[in-house]
Amino acid sequence: MLDRILEPEAMDTLSETESYDSMDHTEANASFVGRLFDLGAGGHMLDIGTGPGHMPPMICAREESVTVVGVDLSRHMISAANANLAKTPHVARVEYRHMDAKRLAFADGEFDAVFSNTILHHIPDPRPFLREARRVLRPGGALLVRDLFRPPTREALEALVESHAAGCTEHQRTLFTDSLHAAFTAGELRDLADESGLEQAEIVIDNDRHMSLQIPAVG
Repeated sequence: MLDRILEPEAMDTLSETESYDSMDHTEANASFVGRLFDLGAGGHMLDIGTGPGHMPPMICAREESVTVVGVDLSRHMISAANANLAKTPHVARVEYRHMDAKRLAFADGEFDAVFSNTILHHIPDPRPFLREARRVLRPGGALLVRDLFRPPTREALEALVESHAAGCTEHQRTLFTDSLHAAFTAGELRDLADESGLEQAEIVIDNDRHMSLQIPAVG
């Protein structure tokens, strides 16, 4: 099994932000949004680790009654998210805020749905993040935390990079490689979830590189 190799917690340089923002995440994001609504998400939503803000406008385009708050540790990402939002008709229903996922400035149970896409692997110890996600989610709300999972061998990792980053720049391929190295396994995520008060959450292997920690909405 490959050892976990940490990468920086935040992409907080302009070049990293621009490189990530320019990558084509359309297919993965559409799959994520579909799963989120399958879980019964709606109402007031929180996107933890929103990055350049690709997801909230997609969610608003699908359901006109929702509002979304997106938070990120990187100020450059928040700037990119606001610039991207300005090009959409959803400005009134989306807000972006600079914030640490491990110390969320929100009330207990403030959100009807909480979601996060590919930030787990950026956090050395994600248990504080998972506890905060649980805390700000209302009882009966929907939770979806999706991330990469670490391949078992270097050969498997290289095959994923060739399959999913073949048309990317060398820097983007390096980002993807480093992210796979920094990701958790499904077993590690199970332990982290249980230690964070999310024993009821299900872990689903979504495809050859993504897994999800999820709780469907109730009521």
